[in-house]
Amino acid sequence: MDTDRIVADLHAHTTVSDGAMTVDELAATAADAGLDWVAATDHDRIHPDLGAPVVEREGVRVVRGIELRVDAGFERLDLLGYAVERTDALDEETDRLQADRQRRGAAILDAVEDRLGVDLGVEPRPGLGRPHIARAIDESAAPCDYAGAFDELIGDDGPCYVARDVTALDRGVELLRDACAFVGLAHPFRYGDVDAALDVARELDAVERFYPYGRPVDDARVERVAAEHDLLLTGGSDAHERTLAEAGLTAEAFEPVRDRLPSPS
Repeated sequence: MDTDRIVADLHAHTTVSDGAMTVDELAATAADAGLDWVAATDHDRIHPDLGAPVVEREGVRVVRGIELRVDAGFERLDLLGYAVERTDALDEETDRLQADRQRRGAAILDAVEDRLGVDLGVEPRPGLGRPHIARAIDESAAPCDYAGAFDELIGDDGPCYVARDVTALDRGVELLRDACAFVGLAHPFRYGDVDAALDVARELDAVERFYPYGRPVDDARVERVAAEHDLLLTGGSDAHERTLAEAGLTAEAFEPVRDRLPSPS
């Protein structure tokens, strides 16, 4: 038995937010990567084509999840909710957030097209994110590739950046706790104030430990926080393109997480 094999990738995005794969392609790619489990954790959105908290496709168990951005006061953080049971309150909030994303996407597109003098051919829609716009810039006649689009135009400090509305931390935790099997903090070492982010994680059910970027030297720090506060350790590729299992959970690491997930419907 390969004890190092990743069996669960619990952080991936699909085309209903800013990913490149449909949910069917996500399942097929997970199967090709040798995964047993994969989670669709789209930004501020529950995937409409997953009819239950866990479903089986292509021999892979697909978890219906969500990555919800919240305003913690000191910084905006990302929460991961797993095995979502739809609630009216969460649906209402995600609908509100998607309407704001569509408005914000239209404003960014207008700013980029005016600045570059190009037509990107992108229609504002729910789920539209900056990666979609960056891909369109990369494929256009504009003198920017994907990375350059963020560096020079639409990054947080860029001339075409437009802020969007997000959910307050306490409200986001409440909504996800009412709807999900468990709630965790995504990629803790991506934040400017790691200590404050980990303080938030201490009050949740889980914290993301395995992901393909960040500061590996601090892995033990996450594990210590998790042990002290009885948190699950989750992980995944944070896939926006078509590659899975860059990070995730081995069978041993996944066991306590699996115990919190329902069987597929």
